[in-house]
Amino acid sequence: MATEPFPAAAGEPPESFLRALEELLAVPSTADRPGELHRALDLVLGFVGPGFTVERFESGGKPSALLYHGTAARPRFRVVLNAHLDVVPAPPHQFRPNRDGTRLYARGAQDMKVSALVQAQVFRELAGLLPYPIALQLVTDEEVGGRNGTLHQLEQGVSAEFVVIGEQSGLRVVTDSKGMVGANLRATGRSAHGAYPWLGDNALLKLQRTLDRVLARYPVATEEVWRTTVNVARVETPGAFRNQVPAFAEAWLDIRFPPQDTDLDGRTAEEITAHLDAFCEPGVTAFVDHVDRPHHADQSGAEVLALQQAARDQGYRADFLRKHGAADGRFYYDRGIDAVIFGVGGDGQHGPDEYADLTTITPYYRALKDFLGRLHATPSR
Repeated sequence: MATEPFPAAAGEPPESFLRALEELLAVPSTADRPGELHRALDLVLGFVGPGFTVERFESGGKPSALLYHGTAARPRFRVVLNAHLDVVPAPPHQFRPNRDGTRLYARGAQDMKVSALVQAQVFRELAGLLPYPIALQLVTDEEVGGRNGTLHQLEQGVSAEFVVIGEQSGLRVVTDSKGMVGANLRATGRSAHGAYPWLGDNALLKLQRTLDRVLARYPVATEEVWRTTVNVARVETPGAFRNQVPAFAEAWLDIRFPPQDTDLDGRTAEEITAHLDAFCEPGVTAFVDHVDRPHHADQSGAEVLALQQAARDQGYRADFLRKHGAADGRFYYDRGIDAVIFGVGGDGQHGPDEYADLTTITPYYRALKDFLGRLHATPSR
């Protein structure tokens, strides 16, 4: 699928690229539609075209691919360009891309199909020309945890020296993202008739008092702040009736934490469970479903500095940014590999008015190409 050349200076990308992008954005590639995940992946593979080795992977029903130049054994890559093609659910109209001035509205426009296709464009232009190996890593499960895409590929031996993840950043460089804990609090009590509460032991009230303790330690944030936050996502008393004292209650917690929180960072699931149990009153128990560490990249690293300079040469400040959400960079960080988020601009991620800023596409494309060229002079690790 050929496209016209990108402009030599700032300006909107070629119309052929935008048409290919709109075709990709029209695919409702949500986690519950495996056929559409495959379709989105195949569209980008077709966009890249022939002449590259394509390794396909599948885990947990989620397809992914790794592309690189040459037919020799898979190398350790100097740079991996990582992109996810899955999106969160949206009404049907959000899968009908709409351009309005310098904005391209669609589900996945900002997060992150636009950056993904730019990465694919840069890869197909440079992968066969650079004096070092690069890869394009395409996954379809980032929105549901990333374990069957990026993590699965790493477990199959994929390795790199540096990774650029195309999540939205407005050409700023994200070197830090929070870690994540998924936990449940479960309370048990004794059922009774609602008219005679002294005969029962209300599990929901125990759970509420425990939640009060948790939120006293981690108050609900009312503005952006770089500290641990706890979102109470669900509280339920399954099977309870209005006139019944509930004997069981459960709360879902979504905990996001920076590396400075030593109660959580570097701790095992068992240690975090014990930490949460300290907030629980008798009859309430904590259960940790998953733990993901924060992500951090060395801000003084040669690759980070080269990427910053490449973005600055396009007229962007390229200052450092911290993300409160988790991304697939954490899987590389766990293996001692620096990964940064660097993508196009836009707004409305996961919302009804998600859009990509069309004016950032060409600078992003040019910055990626310039960055890869600059690595000629950067020693390999």
